[in-house]
Amino acid sequence: MSGYLNLVMILNFLVDFLLILGTNRLSGFPPDWGRSALAAAVGGLYGGLCMIPGFHFMMNILWRIASLMVMSVVAFGGSSMLRRGGMFILLSLALGGIATGFGNESYWMPVIAVGILWLLCRRVFSSGAEGKEYVPVRITHEGNMVSVIALKDSGNSLRDPVTGESVMVIGAQTAMHLIGLNKEQLSSPMETLTGSSIRGLRLIPYRSVGGSGMLLAKRFPNVQIGDRKGSALIAFAPEAIGRGEGYQALTGGAL
Repeated sequence: MSGYLNLVMILNFLVDFLLILGTNRLSGFPPDWGRSALAAAVGGLYGGLCMIPGFHFMMNILWRIASLMVMSVVAFGGSSMLRRGGMFILLSLALGGIATGFGNESYWMPVIAVGILWLLCRRVFSSGAEGKEYVPVRITHEGNMVSVIALKDSGNSLRDPVTGESVMVIGAQTAMHLIGLNKEQLSSPMETLTGSSIRGLRLIPYRSVGGSGMLLAKRFPNVQIGDRKGSALIAFAPEAIGRGEGYQALTGGAL
């Protein structure tokens, strides 16, 4: 019995782990190996409990959905959790339905289910993620460390006018955590530059559809974008970036 139970838990872990990675891939997010493995371990534990006498009631669909919701919180907690969690639950339930269809030798139903699943993931839950790529960013400065998700925006043309270097842009809330500048200070870059004691502040000109102006910026020596580490010039927008879209920064060719 113990050998069979271990096998069930391992298989559930592997399937859930791949489904979580696939969900991140479909929604444009980078793989978070640690959180994905932890959430998959929850799924493996749930699968094992279902096999223990006295816990068979947990195979009920309501318990299954509850376990998937817990796994979604563990795997995607934070930005865009509802969208990615919905996609993951859909994928999991659809996979179970497809497996049941094959077990009943109903070959047309799995094919139809796959088609419906593909349409839902691409048109409903992806929410425009097609063609987008997100990357984790970690910035360390004088004992402060912030971690954000950045959209790799090829259309981000903000560059240093002196060196031509691509400039990353972060929002006001992230800037507040990193260097202590609030929204009002970022909205008045010239006054803040002349009155602030923060070393290394400078101005970066920008032009957009809504107009043009200046953004405060600073070079940070300890920046990690994905797997790459180095220094990066970062500008501070006075408003939030990517409201409800799961990212808090924009990066073009930085690093």
